[in-house]
Amino acid sequence: PPSKTEEDLKTSGPCEHSHGRIDKHRKHWGGDGNAGGLHHHRINFDKYQPFGKTGMRHYHLKRKQNFCPTVNLDKLWTVSEQTRGNAAKSKTGAAPIIDVVQSGYYKVLGKGKLPRKPVIMKAKFSSRGAEEKIKGVGGACVLVA
Repeated sequence: PPSKTEEDLKTSGPCEHSHGRIDKHRKHWGGDGNAGGLHHHRINFDKYQPFGKTGMRHYHLKRKQNFCPTVNLDKLWTVSEQTRGNAAKSKTGAAPIIDVVQSGYYKVLGKGKLPRKPVIMKAKFSSRGAEEKIKGVGGACVLVA
């Protein structure tokens, strides 16, 4: 192979330096960006972004009909920091109210243990195990719409 100095000499002339025509290596010979997708048949286009449509349309599609974010009992007291702070400060023996719907959860599940303090839990849904554990520590479950 030619030495590096020979290569440099070849490309050091006044003209195109092996990048002839198409504006002296300053433009795009295949067009800019996605140009010519139907005609140039580049592998990437044909394989991964083929033209045309497939399948059928679904009119009036309702997404996330069964959207139901859940929270477990072991995280119940951390759902609302404000509730926990108020419960610690309050001198009366009233049970704190934890509204999980306000914090973005719909359903309370029964994993984990609760501290032995009564609590009133508001949720759209709850599992049977969660209700039993909450009632077991002297609390109550309120289902809200």
